[in-house]
Amino acid sequence: MSFATCDLCDANEGKLAIGALSVLPPIFHAYGAVSHFSGPASTLKLFEDNGMVRTVLETPGQGRVLVVDGGGSLRCALLGGNLGVLAQNNGWAGVIVHGCIRDVAEINACQIGVRALGVMPVRSVKRGGGEHDVRVSIAGVAIHPGDWIYADQDGILISQQALQ
Repeated sequence: MSFATCDLCDANEGKLAIGALSVLPPIFHAYGAVSHFSGPASTLKLFEDNGMVRTVLETPGQGRVLVVDGGGSLRCALLGGNLGVLAQNNGWAGVIVHGCIRDVAEINACQIGVRALGVMPVRSVKRGGGEHDVRVSIAGVAIHPGDWIYADQDGILISQQALQ
């Protein structure tokens, strides 16, 4: 599906007004070889531990977008090049990290879209802690498993249902 987030916002002003469509604040940087991506959300809530990120990306993505609520930590990376390749190979449309990534050159070579707060070369711990497919809140915007994510160069939208 080809889309532009600006056009989706214009066509769905009523949904924006009632909160059925939300926009993440412009705090994310774009990575990966895919400039725009969309799909239903699968969510993770964790802190400085990316063990569950690997576990989830090892499963078939089926065009979904993994939303990782890392609490906004800038102290370590939650996604690196190996996980980017795993996401690409398993059919994930993209990954949004409310935290940092690393191995930017490797991630930029992957055929997925990635959004993150920034880059940090320090890796996270790998204990596997966290919660999967739960409601998360990123910068005050709620994201539920199954919500639709639309991301392009202009922003990231969260919709309670697929948009036309």
